[in-house]
Amino acid sequence: MGLIRMKTAVNIEDNASGWSRRYQVALRRYLQTETTASLKAAPQLGRGAVSLGMETLDVARVHELALAALIAGDGSLGISHEPDKRASSFFAEVIVPIEQTHGPARTVDAKVTRLTQSLLRRTKEVTDSTRLLEKGVAQRQTAETALKKSVRNRAELLAEAERLRLHLQKLTLRILSAQEHDRNVTGQHLRDDIAQMLLAIEIRLLALNGAIQINTADLKKEIAETQRIVKQSLATIHRLSL
Repeated sequence: MGLIRMKTAVNIEDNASGWSRRYQVALRRYLQTETTASLKAAPQLGRGAVSLGMETLDVARVHELALAALIAGDGSLGISHEPDKRASSFFAEVIVPIEQTHGPARTVDAKVTRLTQSLLRRTKEVTDSTRLLEKGVAQRQTAETALKKSVRNRAELLAEAERLRLHLQKLTLRILSAQEHDRNVTGQHLRDDIAQMLLAIEIRLLALNGAIQINTADLKKEIAETQRIVKQSLATIHRLSL
């Protein structure tokens, strides 16, 4: 297996060396004639470089060495008139096939770039959605906490209202009981007053019955006094009924 790799490497090196010699020969011919026919060798060399896996930089090295060798032997070839500029035109034609192979790679790179940008956008969207979801969850939790607190407050308020109702009920019963007691006490006092008034009336009537021989003026006086006591008794009875 190692021997196969060594032979493959030697073959590639031999092919590269052969390609370099062909490049130098084709470049010399172009610099000597500068014709369209001599330039046709450039694309062929470019395709050969592609088959050898060479890149633009590799061709550039071969080009520099070949041009330096040609300029060094320029005395017999007649290529002294701006060789660098004319050689650059040949070099540009050679690397066209190599650059064309970079086109699909650039297309793939562009696709990868677009996919990467799309992935970044999707990642941002997912991140934003996650943040919104987390914010919504936090708001829902806050609302649930507030609702639970409101329910507890409502229960506490209802319990407090019930305690107040019972307290007021007891207080009302106490007030009514006190009023009833006061009415009983007041009624007893009024009954005593009425009894005393009625007793006074009875005494007056007995006095009248025994005072038949009293003169008329005294009788009128006694009758007037008795009428006053009766009116007072009626007023007392009326107040008691209220």
